[in-house]
Formats: sequence, structure tokens, C-alpha cells
Amino acid sequence: MIKIYHNPRCSKSRQGLAILEASGKSFETIKYLENNLTSVELQDIIIKLGIKPIDLIRKNEAIWKSEYKGKSLTDNEIIAAMVNHPKLIERPIVINEDKAVIGRPPEAIKDII
Repeated sequence: MIKIYHNPRCSKSRQGLAILEASGKSFETIKYLENNLTSVELQDIIIKLGIKPIDLIRKNEAIWKSEYKGKSLTDNEIIAAMVNHPKLIERPIVINEDKAVIGRPPEAIKDII
């Protein structure tokens, strides 16, 4: 089952959702700002993306700049920051079984569906 971690207020996330809808494939939409992800879920996503936790952070968010920027953080501390402040998570994220992409640009989603 394809999953999209979606923020309806984000234009790139809405574009990613439109790509999935146009594909005709069934998928699950997870509004991660309403249903917070656990650290285990985030770790699984990060592994599927093949990136480091810091690469999933939206570094221009005010909360990142005020609370975390310039600090030496472990991967677990970065994941905890995303659990506590889901707005920090880059979006959209699309997962198709063991493959995942961050939909920036949204067309990257086509590579795994």
C-alpha cells in the first residue's frame, strides 16, 4: 500500500497528493500534523528514504531556528525534535513498500509509484 505523509496547507504536499490521485493507484493519506508520528515510525521512514535524520528537517521553520539551529544534536535528538514538533518534518513523504521519496519536487513521487 502506498502512503503519503501529507500537510494540506503545503502546496508541494497538495501537488504530491494530486500526482497520487492521478495515478489511479490506491493509497493512504496520513495527515501527520493531526496524528503525530512516533520515533519508531520516523526511524522507519528515514531508513526507507536512505537519509540522515537531519536531512528530513525543515531548517527554515521558526521552531528549528529558535530551539535547535547551531546545536550539536544526535540523530535521536533530531528525531525527538520532529516527534515534538511535526511541523519540522519535510513534506510530502511518499512510501511504496520499501521505497520512499520526499516529494520535492513533487514529480519525484512518480519514480516510486
